[in-house]
Amino acid sequence: MSLSRRTAARSVRFLGVTAASAALALGAAGSALACEIGDFSAAAGCDGAKGVITVTDKDASGVPAVVTVFLENNGADLRQVGEQTVEGSKKGAVITFAEDWAPNAVYRIHVKAVKNEKILVDEDIAGNLTTPAEACKGDDDTASPSPSASESESGTPSSTPSTPADTATPSPSESSSDDSTVPSTDNAPSPAVQESNLAETGASNTGLIAGIAALLVVIGGGAVFFGMRRRGSSNR
Repeated sequence: MSLSRRTAARSVRFLGVTAASAALALGAAGSALACEIGDFSAAAGCDGAKGVITVTDKDASGVPAVVTVFLENNGADLRQVGEQTVEGSKKGAVITFAEDWAPNAVYRIHVKAVKNEKILVDEDIAGNLTTPAEACKGDDDTASPSPSASESESGTPSSTPSTPADTATPSPSESSSDDSTVPSTDNAPSPAVQESNLAETGASNTGLIAGIAALLVVIGGGAVFFGMRRRGSSNR
């Protein structure tokens, strides 16, 4: 009987230790999967030229949490930016609030998570959120027009207008081609030259004809004279 009691007592102790170990393990696992404020973080950024506030939930248990963002002014809520519900994940679930924030502005982010009617989280992210010192800039703000060559050299814009294409002077090839279509009259004799040539030709021909006519008259007269003389001598 004494041996059985000792064995039973040892068994009870062993079962007690095992149950306690299991309870501690379950408690540690439950606390590891519980939603807490440390699972949440916030940041201010830019989406192009627009400002945004993002909140990340890394609660692996996926408990739905309501996130509310407030703009602060000297420690008091100035206005509510927005409110959204997020279900966390091990990698992190992100929600975005559109907010045209000003540089160095302060925002309060409140988180409330409830599971099975039990409030797990109902507090602010520690330290609040302070935006960057520079506001968001768009593409138009970062890109500036490049100065022209004349402006970069002299520092003042050039006032010389560009020459239109319609007023361009014709090239030498065009002028020469146009001139080639017009017949040249440089080699043609002028009317005065033609008249002088005709006058000179006529004058020279007239003298020649007159000389020939005079010669014929002399020859004819001589022939007549010698003929009459021969006739008179034969009559004698």
